[in-house]
Amino acid sequence: MAVCAREFRLALRRPGDALGALFFFVLVGSLFPLAVGPDVDLLHRIAPGVIWVAALLSILLGQHRLFEPDLADGTLEQWRLSSAPLPLLAGLKTLSHWLLTAAPLLLVTPLLGWQYGLADNVMAVMLASLLLGTPSLCLLAALGAALTLGLKGQLLLVLVVMPLCIPVLVFGSDAVARAAQGLGAAPSLSLLGALLCLTILACPWAIAAALRLALE
Repeated sequence: MAVCAREFRLALRRPGDALGALFFFVLVGSLFPLAVGPDVDLLHRIAPGVIWVAALLSILLGQHRLFEPDLADGTLEQWRLSSAPLPLLAGLKTLSHWLLTAAPLLLVTPLLGWQYGLADNVMAVMLASLLLGTPSLCLLAALGAALTLGLKGQLLLVLVVMPLCIPVLVFGSDAVARAAQGLGAAPSLSLLGALLCLTILACPWAIAAALRLALE
């Protein structure tokens, strides 16, 4: 828990990181209704994809700096020498990142849903899909940050992470689209849950391995 407490203290010193992602999410999601106009049917059709892509871009915003401060101040070296498993420490840091950057997105998602005219039941499925899918996106983004640690620029991280995030985007958008059409969203939500289990089982170990390579 010391890892999570440290991340929250650092976030309080740099509130712009979390608030920037939240502002970016609201801004991107709000631009489309203004550009498309008051076509309700079109807004209903594009809402799942727009909100999910906005969530992905918000999570990736600034992700390339996730482990850079820890590498610079020697925290990663201390993690490697710690008695606690490195995958556990990497997982706790990613959990903190999700709580600080992705969880606030869920709080403002109803505001975007209102702009797109989504019904309450569709909005509930949207929130459920984001709750299941955003932790997977954070874990995959953390893996990309670890793999590109020490390299300048964010383009390589985006190129590494984007293809891995496609299944989450597809199933998340499909769940909302099925709910909007009056169909059951359970199959897509179940697949999102399966992807979450898979990323929780695999990503912390992959992140730890990438961090060890960066330290050598």
